[in-house]
Amino acid sequence: MTAVDETMNAINDAVILGRQGNPAAARERLTALWESIGAGGDPLHRVSLAHYLADLQEHAADGLTWDIRALDACAALTDERAQAMHAGLNVRGFYPSLHLNLADNYRRLGAFDTAREHLDAARARLADLAEDGYGLGVRAGIDNVEAALAINSTERLSTHP
Repeated sequence: MTAVDETMNAINDAVILGRQGNPAAARERLTALWESIGAGGDPLHRVSLAHYLADLQEHAADGLTWDIRALDACAALTDERAQAMHAGLNVRGFYPSLHLNLADNYRRLGAFDTAREHLDAARARLADLAEDGYGLGVRAGIDNVEAALAINSTERLSTHP
């Protein structure tokens, strides 16, 4: 039986709070958790926290900061640690989404060439995703960001908040 991970439970609770319409409270909770675990804490916690904090930011530059932290933390994450949380996880499967999020933030900031580089990096790693809801969502996100890039749009996408 897997041990209860109180930090992941707290992260999930904050994410639910944000999805229920209280992003400010979710941001506050996740920021407090980040401060408690620190930049050198458990890589799975850091990836998860930074990933969700990025999604809760009002401005693309702030989201970019958190997405870069998530990507950096992922480099320290091992499959063994990820699978301790859920047997089906592998670190390679995190990268398409992380690069997609970076691409979207760079696009929103008008850094279209850098956005395209991250979209290419996301696409290059799609083989690491299953054809499940998560994988299909990432693939759809790539298509949506690519369409926005084609018209040099910097607007927030409703499909990729």
